[in-house]
Amino acid sequence: MASDSSPPPSEASPRGQGDKLAVFWHEGMLAHDAGRGVFDSGRDPGFLDVLDQHPENADRVRNMVSILRRGPIAPFLSWHSGRPAHASELLSFHSPEYIEELVQANATGAKKLCEGTFLNPGSWGAALLAAGTTLSAVKHILDGHGNLAYALVRPPGHHAQPDRADGYCFLNNAGLAVHLALDSGRSKVAVVDIDVHYGNGTAEGFYRADNVLTISLHMMHGSWGPSHPQSGSVDEIGEGQGLGYNLNVPLPNGSGDDGYEYAMNELVVPAIDKFQPQLLVLVVGQDSSAFDPNGRQCLTMEGYRKIGQIMRSMANRHGNGQLLIVQEGGYHISYSAYCLHATLEGVLDLEAPLLDDPIAYYPEDERYTMKVVAMIKNSWKESVPFLKDI
Repeated sequence: MASDSSPPPSEASPRGQGDKLAVFWHEGMLAHDAGRGVFDSGRDPGFLDVLDQHPENADRVRNMVSILRRGPIAPFLSWHSGRPAHASELLSFHSPEYIEELVQANATGAKKLCEGTFLNPGSWGAALLAAGTTLSAVKHILDGHGNLAYALVRPPGHHAQPDRADGYCFLNNAGLAVHLALDSGRSKVAVVDIDVHYGNGTAEGFYRADNVLTISLHMMHGSWGPSHPQSGSVDEIGEGQGLGYNLNVPLPNGSGDDGYEYAMNELVVPAIDKFQPQLLVLVVGQDSSAFDPNGRQCLTMEGYRKIGQIMRSMANRHGNGQLLIVQEGGYHISYSAYCLHATLEGVLDLEAPLLDDPIAYYPEDERYTMKVVAMIKNSWKESVPFLKDI
């Protein structure tokens, strides 16, 4: 039996090889085990018979791999093996002191780096694979081998800041890819993060830069402690040369499909059109989905499909069709896989859905979200110079 890191048998694509989406994956990332406890705490109170598997566990990604390999979207994908990042590559985003801290933590065998974030035996190797696999995915695009690439990686990365771990994340996979794109000659890169939590690590890494536009759509959760001092509020817009190039869209809980589509069209699309990047990066987390244990934004497959379509349309306008997708959260073991499938359907601009939604319908009320979006737009007009006339 072939390993999960090897490509599946080739299949004829209804749209042709040029339209396939390249999936970068390595089964070694399954070796990261964040342990068990009460949800993500790692604590055993002593009076529960059954402890939770940490939400960032290998099973969630196993289902993502399997739905892409064996589901109806398989003919539209090509598979490529990832590789571990080299230590020197990590320094484009992270400080040498922080990387040494991780190396030493790995040498000791296990360490809790912050609340909910555990580096255990196997974790460092998985983190290096996640970083290197994401770099391989963006290099696939930069070298002209294809326009669409998806880094199916774990542990996630968008909370990892230049000098600290946070929120299950050790290395900032998307941030490393953005630096490689800049170093390879792309003058401007835009990152759109739809994980349910603020992509604070990516934002921090480019907070003082004007050649990277970071946009994060997330629930209103605020700071959650020393590892995550950023609040994700609308007034965190960058500093110095980067003033105005970090845009936050904190959405009310339960915003749903229509609310997210409205926010994308009213805020994200105009900002991207004004910025005119040469490469787009979609940082995707299915923890914005209905019933995810880590969020309450109530997106369904249709919402993710629509986001994928919008991102593909923007990539066609501003990046010659080039779009990098980087996996982040998503902790409902089965529905995360379905929502990933729908996102990639949208990115591939397929004519009709290939899978029915097992939830099918979730009640939502987008009116409050629309009011919040209007408030955010007015704030941007007043405080972000290049968006004063959106």
